[in-house]
Amino acid sequence: MCSNPAPSGVVAGSEAYGCHAYGDEELARGLVAGDEACLIAVHRRWSGLVYGLARRSLGDAREAEDVTQQVFLGVWRGRHGYRPDRGPLAGWIVGIARRRIVDALSARTRRADLVAAAGSALLLTGGTAPGPEAVLDRVVVRQALARLPGPQREVLRLAFFEDLTQTQIAARTGWPLGTVKSHARRGLHRLRDSLEQRAGAIDAETVH
Repeated sequence: MCSNPAPSGVVAGSEAYGCHAYGDEELARGLVAGDEACLIAVHRRWSGLVYGLARRSLGDAREAEDVTQQVFLGVWRGRHGYRPDRGPLAGWIVGIARRRIVDALSARTRRADLVAAAGSALLLTGGTAPGPEAVLDRVVVRQALARLPGPQREVLRLAFFEDLTQTQIAARTGWPLGTVKSHARRGLHRLRDSLEQRAGAIDAETVH
């Protein structure tokens, strides 16, 4: 298998020595047996393929990196479920990748729906009485915004509630445009993560 000891001065699993020289079947046997060096070799051999699939499907480098990490974590945890008679190792890994991509797209849809609902609730004015769900959405988003650092919160507040462009926000605050863009990007990432947790909680409640 892959766990042959590396000669002195050579890192086990490196390109100079180890599992990279093995064929797919030998890698698969080592992986199923729990050889971490084989996992490293498997990652080297197919991570580019997995990342490419995720990047094309999701259109986002950060999400594609997350999915790639999840895929190989799934490969390691689910290695005993691999059956060579059902297809090659590469096909099994691609199957895991496709499922993770679908999960990521579903999570994105849930986040978008929640943000849209919450945004609508926050914009309710006048005599329109918000229902219980709208009130909850409003509370969730306000809590998420309140947890952001001050500059990020201010940029998102001006963008969402005063409908200002990033150039206008820079003029209003006196911050450089690049700083405004950075605060907006980081704030949106944090807000997304917070709302994703909320969406995940809703999914868990639905399942139970």
